[in-house]
Amino acid sequence: MTIEEKPHILVIDGMALLFRSFFATSAMGHYFPNAEGTPTNGVQGFARHTMTATSIFEPTHLAVCWDMSAHTFRNELFDGYKANRPEPAPELVPQFDMTRSVSELIGWKNYGIQGMEADDLIGSMVTTWDGKADITIVTGDKDLLQLLRPGVRIAFMKKGYNVYDIYTYERFVEEYGISPQQFVDVKAFTGDASDGYPGVKGIGPKTALKLIKEYGSVEGVIESIHELTPAMRKKIEEDMDMLQLSKKLAEIHCEIDVTDSIENLKIPSFDGEVRELMEQQGYSMIVRQIRS
Repeated sequence: MTIEEKPHILVIDGMALLFRSFFATSAMGHYFPNAEGTPTNGVQGFARHTMTATSIFEPTHLAVCWDMSAHTFRNELFDGYKANRPEPAPELVPQFDMTRSVSELIGWKNYGIQGMEADDLIGSMVTTWDGKADITIVTGDKDLLQLLRPGVRIAFMKKGYNVYDIYTYERFVEEYGISPQQFVDVKAFTGDASDGYPGVKGIGPKTALKLIKEYGSVEGVIESIHELTPAMRKKIEEDMDMLQLSKKLAEIHCEIDVTDSIENLKIPSFDGEVRELMEQQGYSMIVRQIRS
């Protein structure tokens, strides 16, 4: 890498890759148990997905971000936050710790903070390294669209290990007609069924986007509420508290102190010791990917 070239950091949404990898094979009843009978399908799928992403996007550095617990500060704001999500499958439960261990064993830099979501860590990395590095985020979570800016792109997983829907700052602005930061305001109105908060009842994505294009933000809509139709005004007034709360829940917090230097995220080369340890632990598919 020459002095003029910026580092290119690949930021992996660890839990998104783990869940996707687990369900891709468990749907067919394939769990790939190790010698102790513990399923490894999610672990091995995560590692293979990450390795394939490094070959596709060709980063110079890599970070993996994790949710450390189901309970975060957003649950303190709203009891219903993610309360509708089912308990993880018993075959998946042991693979949470196993996957983080394998990620560390390979030599990837891993991050997780109790009480915060991976999204907040990813957002803080984007803020910390803005202008200092180009960043590609691999995820399945549309919430992260709010982090787009020049030099940052988001690769949404679509199919298999190598098909992605890539969003840049320019693509987002062209498609939505607002800035990525205003995506939070749109979500405040629409809510998020998967995260369990409703937004404003009766306001869908098209109407929410129209309101934000016209008034700029949730606060702008509230200030100009007298200009809205009586029916629209009634909907917003009836759900005013939830509207304001939904914006807090939707917003990614980017203030976590990321003290690591970019150099600490350099992608490791795979040595014989790593391959041997993977072989011993029954991760044959990871070993094959390392060798290929």
